[in-house]
Amino acid sequence: MACRNLLRLCFPSILFLVLIFFPTGEAEADLASDTAALVALQKAMGVLSRTRYWNLSENTPCLWLGVTCGGGRVTELRLPGVGLVGQLPLGLGNLTQLQTLSLRSNMLSGSIPSDFANLRSLRNLYLQRNSFSGEIPPVLFSIQSLVRLNLAHNKFIGPISLGFNNLTNLQVLNLEENQLDGFIPDLNIPSLNVLNVSFNRLNGSIPSQFSNQPASAFNGNSLCGKPLSPCDGKEKKLSAGTIAGIVIGSLIAFLIIILILIFLCRKTIRINRPTDAQTTATTSGRLSSEVENVVGGSQVAGNERNLVFCRKGENVFDLEELLKASAEVLGKGSFGSTYKAALDVGITVVVKRLRDVKVSEEEFKEKIENLGMMNHQNLVPIKGYYYGRDEKLLLCDHVSMGSLSVHLHGNRDPSRTPLKWEARAGIALSAARGITYLHSRRPPTSHGNIKSSNILLHRSHTACVSDFGLIQIASPTSTPNHVATYRAPEVTDPRKVSLKADVYSFGVVILELLTGKAPNSAMLNDDGIDLPRWVHSKVEEKKTAELFDEELLEYSNGLDEMVQLLHLAMLCTAPHPDSRPSMVKVTSRIDEIYHSVLLKEQDMSNDKFYDVGSTVSQQFYSADSIMVPLPPSI
Repeated sequence: MACRNLLRLCFPSILFLVLIFFPTGEAEADLASDTAALVALQKAMGVLSRTRYWNLSENTPCLWLGVTCGGGRVTELRLPGVGLVGQLPLGLGNLTQLQTLSLRSNMLSGSIPSDFANLRSLRNLYLQRNSFSGEIPPVLFSIQSLVRLNLAHNKFIGPISLGFNNLTNLQVLNLEENQLDGFIPDLNIPSLNVLNVSFNRLNGSIPSQFSNQPASAFNGNSLCGKPLSPCDGKEKKLSAGTIAGIVIGSLIAFLIIILILIFLCRKTIRINRPTDAQTTATTSGRLSSEVENVVGGSQVAGNERNLVFCRKGENVFDLEELLKASAEVLGKGSFGSTYKAALDVGITVVVKRLRDVKVSEEEFKEKIENLGMMNHQNLVPIKGYYYGRDEKLLLCDHVSMGSLSVHLHGNRDPSRTPLKWEARAGIALSAARGITYLHSRRPPTSHGNIKSSNILLHRSHTACVSDFGLIQIASPTSTPNHVATYRAPEVTDPRKVSLKADVYSFGVVILELLTGKAPNSAMLNDDGIDLPRWVHSKVEEKKTAELFDEELLEYSNGLDEMVQLLHLAMLCTAPHPDSRPSMVKVTSRIDEIYHSVLLKEQDMSNDKFYDVGSTVSQQFYSADSIMVPLPPSI
């Protein structure tokens, strides 16, 4: 009897130990379900994402990059900036014990899978800086455990739904930089401490419960009320006599203006009545000092006054509308002058006036249309072209933030906002991806004119490469010294640039990002030395720390990755083409470096700091402590 009582008392403890040390088949099945969900994600994201490094032969996914387990289940999945592309597959809903999901800073699109409704334990969901579209999916409103939700910097449209009221535990809601419209609903979420809806298309008054939020949380909309300006201003009432006087005075002024205009028009017609040909040539008079100069004011025949668009659905304007647009001169590039044109239809394009076109009309059209069919998120797409007897125009998309060259060298005033280390590494990666796309085509296409002024930046500092392939149809107009700063040593004919010569030019761009120095700066060229050889000499002298831009010195915890990127740039700028890596290998290496950088950055929305793999101690490095392996002599 005593033994039976003792067994009864000890049974709960024995059962607990059995469950801990001898998992049941059900627990193993749950982990298998988690593994299957992750494998489905890996397959859907393709070979360019860093999930390709997951070792599927391991018995558990808990050792995979970005995966954290607890209690035999996957509890955290953190994959920020790892190159996820496309739509999320069904299956992630099987991660029923998931508490944190971070997929920020990738290239995900489409909507959010419906099986997210199964993520009943999810507390933190970070989907910012992707390209999710459509209305905010109702499936999110069923995840009542959510504490932090970040959907910023996507392409969500439509109103802000009252369905957010279902998220009774929500504390942080980020919806900025989308395309949401309508008004801010009367959300009743007592736990909500942070709300950001800036830079959408919202209007109306701000609900009183959000008056304690900063004004920056509502900027970029048509909103009023605290913390912004009041909605209803008091207007002073005018007497009937005052109103009548204003009306009569306005009518008299209007009539006077009409009479003056009629007089001026008649006088102009009498002095200089244009012929029919002159009338045709002056239809774009609004841009006589800008865009009209793009076509040189040339007399082009009627059948030549047309634009050719590279893709269907883009021909929403014609040459006449383009010439009527307001224009801004952006500068003179390697192939001619470049203009920014804002059309009345609400479209802004970049117009390149090509000089020294050396190919026939047929070859010109064939090559431009082939270039126009190239579609990659890190290339500036070619929209169309105009081919005339005297003028050749190229139309491209406008990229808002300008060139990398301007950000690095255009204004070094201390009050400017410098490019952060994470942004520079991301620029290197996105530009490399664009160039790799060109090199990976069949047949491969060399860019031919890679330089920092041809790498354009979006607001998120994502890079897009421009002017690709133009070397095939036009001769550069830049001075030889400027061209030579990026040109590989073996290039003698600027129209014949190999893929490995592109790698050399891109290596110079990486050195610009790291050093902050222009490759044609007086400091380098006065001594007859270029940027790659200057860098190599500093490394030989064990003065590597002196190479880096002063604006990068505050990022001492990223110095290991800076040194890795420096070594890669030196490999790219090796004097012999065979010693340089391919762009595919360059992109893969930068991808690894950039991911390491991201893992060291603290998430802005309380996405916790963590690191993976081998890192260098976060200490200040002296010049003598940095050792960079020397690539082939330069």
